Amino acid sequence: MDTDTIWAKIQTIAENSNGFVKTSDIEAAGISRPMLKKYVDMGKLDPVRKGLYTLTDEFTDEFALLQAQSAKIIYSYGTALFFWGMSDRTPNILDITLPRGTNISRLRRDNPNLRCHYVQTEVYDLGITETKSPQGGMVKLYDRERCICDVIRDKDQIELQLFTQAIKDYFKTNPNNRKLLKYGKIFGIEDRIRTYMEVL
Repeated sequence: MDTDTIWAKIQTIAENSNGFVKTSDIEAAGISRPMLKKYVDMGKLDPVRKGLYTLTDEFTDEFALLQAQSAKIIYSYGTALFFWGMSDRTPNILDITLPRGTNISRLRRDNPNLRCHYVQTEVYDLGITETKSPQGGMVKLYDRERCICDVIRDKDQIELQLFTQAIKDYFKTNPNNRKLLKYGKIFGIEDRIRTYMEVL
């Protein structure tokens, strides 16, 4: 395989992965690790984390970068509300949800601005979807209904202003009451949701 063909393969991998190239993807494509080092030395690839690279001239989406380091990270709470336009607060602290027992200690060390929410595996998958982050990369987050369930469930730990804006904005813009109640039933907060539906 000549260097032009190899570079084209690396570019394709990056295009399909939010601009990131993992060592494991490179090896799966039949490209050797020394070739990776060669492109780093040539200034074509930038190492951003251990085993993770970006194309040198590409803008790095910080939200996508975090998820490229752990496939289990789902944006939630205030961060997801911001992505959905249900909070006007740019998140300085990134809210992420993970299955209970997930170890991301190295990631937390590199990213002190993470607030982790751990949930049982059976509710972890509920409402996972994708959207474009404010920086343009595709990210995984919870849908609007799951976000509303989360803030209602944890109301005591949510800042009042964030809570109020999320609830008002949700019911003002095309609420999917059926899905919301379905989720509410799973979380055992159906009655609380009905109360908000009546008031708003």
